[in-house]
Amino acid sequence: MHTFTIATHGPGLYEFTDQVRDVARGSGLLTLFVRHTSASLLIQENADPEVQTDLREFFHRLVPPTTDPRMAYLTHTYEGPDDMPAHIKAALLPVSLSIPVQDGQLALGTWQGIYLFEHRDASHNREVVAQMS
Repeated sequence: MHTFTIATHGPGLYEFTDQVRDVARGSGLLTLFVRHTSASLLIQENADPEVQTDLREFFHRLVPPTTDPRMAYLTHTYEGPDDMPAHIKAALLPVSLSIPVQDGQLALGTWQGIYLFEHRDASHNREVVAQMS
C-alpha cells in the first residue's frame, strides 16, 4: 500500500496521475481510496482545463453553500457553509477508483487523468490510499 498526500487550495480538481504512475507495479488492479468525507476521486479529461472548471462550476450550482436560500433545509451547518454541501458532493461522486495496470502501465485512455476533487473552500492535505491486487 501507498498513501498520497495531496495539498488542495479550495474547490477544484487536483491531478495526481503522475504520482500514481510512479507506484504502479506489475499487472493487476490498482484501487485508490480517498480518506475524507468531503472530497472525491475522478478519472476525467486532462487535455483541456476548461473541463475541470466546468465540472467545478456545475457541482457548485448543483449543491451550493448553505448560505444559498435553496439550501435552508440543511441542518449540519456548524462547520461552515461549504461543509454539508461538500458531504453531499462526496456522496454523489466516487470516493474510490479501480484502474487496471498492465506491466506497470496504467490502462488509462489517451486523455484521461486521475483527480482528487476538493469540495471544501479551505486548504487541506488530503490522503489517498493506493493498493495493488
